[in-house]
Amino acid sequence: MTAIKLGKIPDRTLVKLTIVVPPDLHGWLQDYAVAYAEAYGQQETVTDLIPPMLAAYLESDRSFMRSRRKS
Repeated sequence: MTAIKLGKIPDRTLVKLTIVVPPDLHGWLQDYAVAYAEAYGQQETVTDLIPPMLAAYLESDRSFMRSRRKS
């Protein structure tokens, strides 16, 4: 099993998200979706992975989280 930073996504109501990204980032996101499927045996689209990836990134930004708690 491939070890990746993002945990398994819980069941959720899907919301459509549209973004524009550079080609290299798109490739990385597609590669991450493959790694996610290998790790959890469940395929997810890139657009389904982006929200929890962004949340994980923001939660890991200690300075940002401190500033949110202060306000």
